[in-house]
Amino acid sequence: MTFAFECGAFDPRLMRSGTAALVWNSAAKLAEHGHTVSIVTPAHGHGRYLREQYGATATDFADEFRMPLVLDPEIWPGFPSRVDVPLRTTALHTRHQGVDLHFLSNAHLDLFPEAFVPDAGAEGRDLSFFKELVFQVAGVRFIRQVLGTADLVQAYEPYQHYLLPLALRGAPGIPVVSTLATNLPVDRQVSRPQVAELLSLLGVEADLDALSDPPEDHGAPHEVRRRYPPSTPLGPAAQPGGVACHSLVLEHAAAVDFLTEGQAEHCATFADTPFEERFGRLTVSRVTRRNADKMFVGGCAVSDGWLRREAAEGHRQDFLTGLGLDPSLPTFYHSARYAPHHKGQSELFRAVGRVLDEGLEANFLIRCALPGSMTRQELPSYVRDVVERHTDRLRADWEMVDEATLFAHASAADFCVFPSKFEMDTFLIAQGEAMACGAVPIATLQSGTRHFGHAFDWRGQPGATGFAVARSFRPDDELLRDRLAERMREAARLFRHEPGTYAELSDRARRTARQLTWEAATRLREDRFRHILTGAVEPTGPETLIRRGWYDGLGDETWAAHRELIALSAAARGGADACVRACAGRPDLAEAAFDTAYRAARFRVCEALLDLPGSPPGHTEQAHSVRHRLRVRERGDRADIVYRFPHAERIELFGPEAGSPADGFGQPLSRSGDEFRGNVPGPLGDHPVVLLITLPRGRFVWDEVRPVPEH
Repeated sequence: MTFAFECGAFDPRLMRSGTAALVWNSAAKLAEHGHTVSIVTPAHGHGRYLREQYGATATDFADEFRMPLVLDPEIWPGFPSRVDVPLRTTALHTRHQGVDLHFLSNAHLDLFPEAFVPDAGAEGRDLSFFKELVFQVAGVRFIRQVLGTADLVQAYEPYQHYLLPLALRGAPGIPVVSTLATNLPVDRQVSRPQVAELLSLLGVEADLDALSDPPEDHGAPHEVRRRYPPSTPLGPAAQPGGVACHSLVLEHAAAVDFLTEGQAEHCATFADTPFEERFGRLTVSRVTRRNADKMFVGGCAVSDGWLRREAAEGHRQDFLTGLGLDPSLPTFYHSARYAPHHKGQSELFRAVGRVLDEGLEANFLIRCALPGSMTRQELPSYVRDVVERHTDRLRADWEMVDEATLFAHASAADFCVFPSKFEMDTFLIAQGEAMACGAVPIATLQSGTRHFGHAFDWRGQPGATGFAVARSFRPDDELLRDRLAERMREAARLFRHEPGTYAELSDRARRTARQLTWEAATRLREDRFRHILTGAVEPTGPETLIRRGWYDGLGDETWAAHRELIALSAAARGGADACVRACAGRPDLAEAAFDTAYRAARFRVCEALLDLPGSPPGHTEQAHSVRHRLRVRERGDRADIVYRFPHAERIELFGPEAGSPADGFGQPLSRSGDEFRGNVPGPLGDHPVVLLITLPRGRFVWDEVRPVPEH
């Protein structure tokens, strides 16, 4: 059985996000394999349409209950501390492609027929905010009354099912597999009093104390690290007294399902992101470690229907000509919902405007499906300006369309551009669809999308499918804009002057995407589901523990057998204690580890290795650079900052006071050779300052350092 807030990828009118494609294709393929599959989902106010188009009929199910809402007065001013909302839930049923679909309706579940989700900013002002929570409670009650004999429930998105693992494990005793379809903040907090009230309503007990975070560290450096992640969708805004919904799911689900290997690794460690250090301090990090054996990769895919389509001979020529574009030019394609920061569309439009202003001879097909309540006139002025200034080279569309229309555009493209940010994408189906048509990718090399094979050094990497740009964790990121523009120029040169190389990349892109099938993903999930039902456990291997930096889970034999791997892994990940232990008595290994740590800006590791007995590792210049990387010259009420680190691309400075800008970002330092310079209010004295270092290839590291006075 499948439990999902959205599943309607079989009909564009019922689809609002890529999660719907994942839910529907996975369920339909399991049914094709002979399994009895049901989906429980809200009707979202489309009951009449479901009756008319799919023959949905009313069932005998009718469930009346009072939904207790516990309202924090600081978040809900003017509301009572508790509201009991009377609800009556009914269900429609239809069967489509072998899948039984149960659409639940009540006064909350039928809200927002256009967007499905509550309006932004509804929390604190309108009880419609609780639609997703109502679905959890109504869904549990429906399952218990109607589908209580199911063998297993696959539930999508922790924020939309965090009550289910506990509620269904106790009664009627159904294991729940949690699928992380999108990378919402792993420490997204939900109200602990609300959770306790609903678990009581559902007749379930839980130790919520065990899932609470420890007291926060105090001081400006810790405040800086707290404030930064919410600005980059990696972490939530603080909610004192809450509990992380991911912790509830990880602790009580039978298994946790990821779409790709990269997504699983990212969610286990947040390595090389601005959230990595803070994540390691949170309870959800410890919950993740102790439930590591539950984590598996079920996969995702390009739909069978898409892979069966074939472009007619001459389609590209005819299609582009029909749009008034020149088919002799390289054509770049982007398709996604309009989410300017998440999807990198802010940087995309600015980069497209730049290269077209420079005279790049290329076509651009850009599709950004606007939310139902948004009009084209509400688009930012820079977007409208680019579209209006380049009518000879750019075609933009803003509507949700069917698969045939998407295929017509994708199969006319030579390159596909997906500069997604913040590690919010996982499989990214739209990129896979375009690549399956032969479009060479120009895309962010996020952890979650490494399976597509685009690379930074694509000429030197066998099997590379296209061009990578580094990850971004900053809105309106100039670095990402510049990288995109350069990659577009490079791609256009390749298309014109190296047609053989382009054809090879196009073929690799096509073959790579077409290997990502629902048949393969379904086999993976079937195998894991069987293990769950038989009680079998697959322990996490030592290589995975080392890669994730979980060295405390390694035995002495593993330390002995993998000493070099542990040393270099710990050096790259900032594990000073593990690195020192592995390098003790091995000057050669300490030298290699020091170099690795230095390039990764893991200066605490470097300092620990410099303190090893015997010959210290590192060249004299590097050692001096580590010890004296931040120099300060006090000038009355100002302090001149000089930070030396040759491997950085950008450095942001956060002063010794916690009062950094409201958006959480620091002051970018200006580069001069291997040094980064700036000035801040002084005097600094010996107060530590915090810096966020952007390294090549989308890696980010915090540095906290006390300044060395410069006379």
